[in-house]
Formats: sequence, C-alpha cells, structure tokens
Amino acid sequence: MSPSERVAPIRLAHFVLRSRNFEQMKSWYMTVLHARIQFANEVIAFLTYDDEHHRIALINMPHLPEAGKTAGLDHVAFTYASMKDLVHTYKRLKAENILPVWCVNHGPTTSMYYRDPDGNRVELQIDNFADTDALNAWFHSGEFQRNPIGTTYDPDRLVEKFEAGMKVDELIRPGAI
Repeated sequence: MSPSERVAPIRLAHFVLRSRNFEQMKSWYMTVLHARIQFANEVIAFLTYDDEHHRIALINMPHLPEAGKTAGLDHVAFTYASMKDLVHTYKRLKAENILPVWCVNHGPTTSMYYRDPDGNRVELQIDNFADTDALNAWFHSGEFQRNPIGTTYDPDRLVEKFEAGMKVDELIRPGAI
C-alpha cells in the first residue's frame, strides 16, 4: 500500500464523555437513544443502542468544573432512518419532559438539538436527501452558501403537519414548517 493511498475508517465507533452527573447521564442517554448498559460500575459505563459493543462511554468525574464555553466538541449527532422515527422520538422524549433546545432544517438534515445533564449538545436528525449525488448537487447549487445554518422550526408544528399527512418531501423543504 502506498503512503498516498486513501485509507479511511469504516465507521465512528463511540465517544466518551467525562461527567459530573454520572447517574443522570446514564439515565438520559438510555432514555434519549433507547440505549442499554453493556457494562457499568461506579467509575465507568458503556452504553449501546445497536450491535456495537458500546457507542457511548461515561466516566464518573463528579469534581470536574461545570461546562462552559471552551474549545472542544460542539455536539454529537445521531441519524434516524425516517421522519416517522424522528417524530416518534420527539413525542416520546417530550412525554419524558426532554425537549429540544433548537430545531433547525440545515438543508442536508432536519435536526433537533438537545442538552444532556452535563450540558453537551446532542443532535437527532434525518437526512433530507435520498443519496449523496443529490446532496452534492444541492451543495454545489449555492443554496448552502446562501444559508449555511438553516431555518428554525417549531417541532410541534412539524408533528402536526406530519400526522396530518403532509408529504415528507414537502416537510423537509427549508421554511416549510
């Protein structure tokens, strides 16, 4: 293999968070992602929601200073298979009084951002394009350059329109909800 040959990872395996609120964090990620504990003791917990041995690890560090505006990770994102799944998850979490702090159609995704008990942002999203070619064409159209952040929306209005039968193609158009 030559040094210039492109070799990339096959997937993102997991992320690890140091936590001041260990028990609340375990509970929150189990609720939000329907995760289960693979292993846990008083120091560390490994959680997963699929066939990977762990997707999230939490390290109990109760004496850490409170999170603030520092350099580091802004958020982590999880993609759902469909608008139906995203709407279902929003409704399930709302019933648990877990509400998004920001809902935005970025163009490539329709996203809901949440804050975990330590203040980390977690994005739950769906892809708005059926394939990479369509997404790349959209990026090169100039649309993203005109509005790289996206259009905010009301998640309850999204649910209302989705449950009323509005087509997903229409719902995912920026500004449609």
